[in-house]
Parts: sequence; structure tokens; C-alpha cells
Amino acid sequence: MRVELAYGETGLVVDLPSDRTTVVTPRHVAPVADERAAVLRALRRPTVGAPLRERVRPGQRVAISICDGTRPQPRRVVVPAVLDELDGLVDADDVVVLVATGTHRGNTAEELEEMLGRDVLERVRVVNHDARDTDALRWVGQMAGDVPVWLNAEWIDADVRITTGFVEPHFFAGFSGGPKMVAPGLAGLDTVLALHDARRIGDERATWGITVGNPVHDAVRTIAAATGVDFAVDVLLDRQQRIVDVFAGDLLEEHAAACVAAKRVAMVPVPAMFDVVVTTNAGFPLDQNLYQCVKGMAAGAGILRPGGTLICAAECRDGFPDHGSYREVLASAPSPQDLLHSIEARTTTVPDQWQVQVQARVQAKARVLLHTSGLAPHDLAAAHLGHTADVGATVRDELDRLGPDAILCALPEGPQTIPYVEAT
Repeated sequence: MRVELAYGETGLVVDLPSDRTTVVTPRHVAPVADERAAVLRALRRPTVGAPLRERVRPGQRVAISICDGTRPQPRRVVVPAVLDELDGLVDADDVVVLVATGTHRGNTAEELEEMLGRDVLERVRVVNHDARDTDALRWVGQMAGDVPVWLNAEWIDADVRITTGFVEPHFFAGFSGGPKMVAPGLAGLDTVLALHDARRIGDERATWGITVGNPVHDAVRTIAAATGVDFAVDVLLDRQQRIVDVFAGDLLEEHAAACVAAKRVAMVPVPAMFDVVVTTNAGFPLDQNLYQCVKGMAAGAGILRPGGTLICAAECRDGFPDHGSYREVLASAPSPQDLLHSIEARTTTVPDQWQVQVQARVQAKARVLLHTSGLAPHDLAAAHLGHTADVGATVRDELDRLGPDAILCALPEGPQTIPYVEAT
């Protein structure tokens, strides 16, 4: 059986044993015929609440939150449509587009042009949020019990705040998009660390597809509601990153509707656990670095028997990456089990600890191997990961090692499709 895995921009074709393999892919949903028209229709006839133009008054300052370059958001469609709806109501000089980087690095000028197009860059200001720039943050209070909330000052000072995102299952926040475009997207470092502390991330409800009762998403939702979003736009995408649906209007209500639709499309029940799982991080831009690929690992780990083997194919052209503390935290203990113990024992959260915590939980459960062209085997070893140059050959070796009844599941699109074992 030949299966094409989403890998970088080119894909990776592997041969898998057809008699022992289950392939889980997103349910096919036809993309909209005209993406711009679909977005404009949602702005004018939202899922819930008044149209965008009815929420904006002349002379107001507008801030628009967008995903950073590690996300496949159709920014070139959504942002111009939003700006066109605002045309004639507000001056372009009073509009700022904020790249919701969270703790990721800011996007370069070249990346911003690729993300948004030259026309948008010349039309309005575009600013990378910096969680570590205290001068660019505004204190808005203690929320969700213990979260000190600092948000981007330009976001807080705007008269009208608009979030734009895309919704897919998220490995500890339940679903992406919606309120996450405020925090952690536009939050200060202390806020992000509190939202991702060991207690929240370690909660069994902090997982794929759960928002209500999930301590991470509950806190994110509280912050967005308390600080105010005037209009929200979220899209669903297919495996070619084309828009299949658009939700807009009042933030929490439109996002809840988008999550219901995303679960139907992107979460698939399977009858049992598997001995070997092959996964990806959905290709470029999501597999640019190992940090992001924890999501693909977590997607496969949910249906993997303890002691099994997880194989992740991810290009990682940006390495670990080099910025941030992810690599340092990964290498701070001799084993995944020791990493978990040290994280759980900490009284304070350090940057990138949450990715390490989820990754260490996966690695403590199973053997994890990576197929990548962006990291050398010795780099992977420092991250407690194995290496495979040939996914198909490694699959056959692992199935032979685990016995004649061992079975395999392949997730060609990684976290774009989240399998779960049906309750019996």
C-alpha cells in the first residue's frame, strides 16, 4: 500500500503493509467555490450577531489579530476581505494588523509579504507581537484564578478588536482559533506561562476536542471574554489548506459552532488501539520545526498501545528551532520520565515547558522515531528521539518485532485528523 505523507512542501510516499494498516484521513468536505466571496458573505451575514460594518463607527482605531507563519491560515483571503469591509468607515492609518506570535519568533519582512501580500503591507501597518517586550504590553488584571494577564498594548488600546483564525483540534487547548487569537496569541510571557503551567497541561481534559472543562481553554476563553473582542472570523480548511467553511460574528458563539463542525470533519473514531502509528505534522508550514511537531506526535499517541512505536515524518527545516528554550528544556534531563518528574516538581513555568511536557508524556509511553531532513540523528538523540531514514522499512521491522498480530495506523495528515478509540 502506497501512502503519501504530508511532509514539507513535497510530500513523502511510503510503502506500508496493506493487510495490517488502517489509514485515517480527514473526511472529504468540498471547498467553497469562491473563498473571498465566502468570507465576505460571513462578514455581512455572520453566524451570530450583527455584520462587521454595523459594529464599527467612523474614526475608530481597529486592531486585527492574525496567525503567525507557522499556521496555514488563508491570510491573503481573509485580511483583504476584512479591510475592504472597513473601507470608508475607518482610515487605513487607524488600522493595525497584529501577528499573534504567542512566544514564537516574529515573522521576517519576507515572510510577512508571503503571508499577507504586498498590497496589505502597503495598505496598513503590520506588527509582530512580542511577548517579551514589556513596553509593548498592557496590564489588564488577574483572571481565571491565577493568570496574570498582560496583552498587547495596541490590541487593548484599539476601539475595535477583530480576531481572525482557523479552527482545528488542538493537542491541549481542545481547538485552535477563536479566543486563542487573544491569549496566548497576543499575551505577555508571564500570561502564556501561566496558561501553560504543568497543572493545566497535565489535566486529562486538556486534550484534543475538549473546550468546556478543559482548564487551558477555560482560562483562554475567560480572558478573551473579559477583555473584549468586537468581531471574530474563523475558517475550516481541507487537506490542501483550502477554505471549506467560514464562521463569523460574536467570538465565543461563532467559535463554538466552528468547533462542532471541525470535530465532524477532523476527528475520526477507530475501533481499537494500535501497536505502531505513523504520523506527520501536516506538512509545511506546520512541520517547520520540532517544537510544532509535538502536535503530530500527540495525535498518534492517543491511539497507540503502551510500549508501541510512534514514527513521525516531519521536515523540520527550521530545526528545533534555535530560538526559545525548547531545546534546552528537552536536554535538561536524562530521560522522558525524568523530564516529566522535573516539570511536575517545578513551582514556576519556564518557556516552552508545555511542549516538552506533552512530548515527554508521549515518549514515556512509547518508542518515538523521527524521519526528517532538518535534524541530524545526534540532534534527535539529545531530544530523546530515535531516527529513521526509511519509514516503510522501519514499519516492517517494528511490526516483525512486535509480533504477527501487531497492527499499524497511518495518519498522513497528522493533527489535521485526530483519531480516538470509540467507547464500547
